[in-house]
Formats: sequence, C-alpha cells, structure tokens
Amino acid sequence: MSPSFFEIVQLNNGDYALRRIDDDSAPLVRISFSNEARDMLDDKEMSVAKAMIAAGIEAVGSVTHDIDWEDDELDVSDAQPAYTLH
Repeated sequence: MSPSFFEIVQLNNGDYALRRIDDDSAPLVRISFSNEARDMLDDKEMSVAKAMIAAGIEAVGSVTHDIDWEDDELDVSDAQPAYTLH
C-alpha cells in the first residue's frame, strides 16, 4: 500500500479541512470557527487549525496504542486513557 499524503486547505465557506492530496472526496476532518472565535484569533485561524489537527493526530496515536485490535471484546478498564481530558 502506498503512503497517503495529506493537506490542510481552506474551503470556500471559510472552514479548514484535512484531506488526502490525491482524493477529492469529503475531508477527513473539518474545522469551523464562529465569527466570535475568528475575531479573537486575529487572522491566525490557519495556525490554530493546524495545531488542532496535530493535537488530534497525536491523541489518536496515543489512544490506538492502548487498544488491542485483536481482542473482540475490549475490557473498558483497559481502554481508560492515562490522562485527564478537560
């Protein structure tokens, strides 16, 4: 299987999206900022969107690391993260 390459783009409606470079289907992730948030970010929406996507990828990596994908019945106590979500 060939590796996938991803890009972060700004959509026509102002949202940001993560998508595969070679695929025009629906984005994998879409980030939408309210007008109030856009005002507070002072034209730094792309930087914040990149940081949010990077944090999401890191979180998925740590969560999937703890999951035994071969086990049909996941023990809920084993799936508890080693951090507190705020």
